[in-house]
Amino acid sequence: MKFLSFDETRDFPYYNHNPRLSKLQWFILLILVPIALFGQFLFGSEFLGSIFFCFLILIPLLYFSNWDYKLLFHKPTKNEIILALLMFIGYMTYAIIAGVVLDSFHLSSAASITDTITVTPEIIISLIFSMMGEELLKFIPLMFFMRLVYKYTDNRKLSIIISFVLVLLGFGLLHYAPPFNTIASVLVLQGVGTIFELYGYLRTKNLLVPYITHLLTDAVIFILIFIGIS
Repeated sequence: MKFLSFDETRDFPYYNHNPRLSKLQWFILLILVPIALFGQFLFGSEFLGSIFFCFLILIPLLYFSNWDYKLLFHKPTKNEIILALLMFIGYMTYAIIAGVVLDSFHLSSAASITDTITVTPEIIISLIFSMMGEELLKFIPLMFFMRLVYKYTDNRKLSIIISFVLVLLGFGLLHYAPPFNTIASVLVLQGVGTIFELYGYLRTKNLLVPYITHLLTDAVIFILIFIGIS
């Protein structure tokens, strides 16, 4: 990706007291993640549930950051949009290849989630909010683990590596839903596959980059299911 240039002055927020979050604020943010994740299903509307999921995490995070949204978001540059598109293409290619490999080793489930899921226009539109919610769901633990590792090691690179691995594993396991998938499949597809989104954030420190990648990925998959191709 050397042909793409990005703002190298940006850094990850929070991990180095930039700005500082108190222990109570970290606790609130971490506890809001599962509440928002599972609370969205209490709504009768997929659209309202996605809004709840997104803003229950986003608003407290911004409040604790003194409403400095630039800690999280920047207007995407042309290079950042290109990177997001490349990561989308990369993930779709990876997912196809990984799916074939998993099938060849009989590590995919025989059941198909597309046999039970009903994709509606409301669900597709709700991705606008739910995908940002999922990026925040990864972002808060990512920054927390970075802060924790950096506090005891003073090693930025090590804190990035450990935090990325933990978030990859955790996000993958969140998708585990037998009989529609296996632990191997979620770790490979949703777990390791998340590296495409995290790389976009690593290079830009702009959450809108992985958000665009994630939104395109799920929107394309859901649209294919909706029109009966997948």
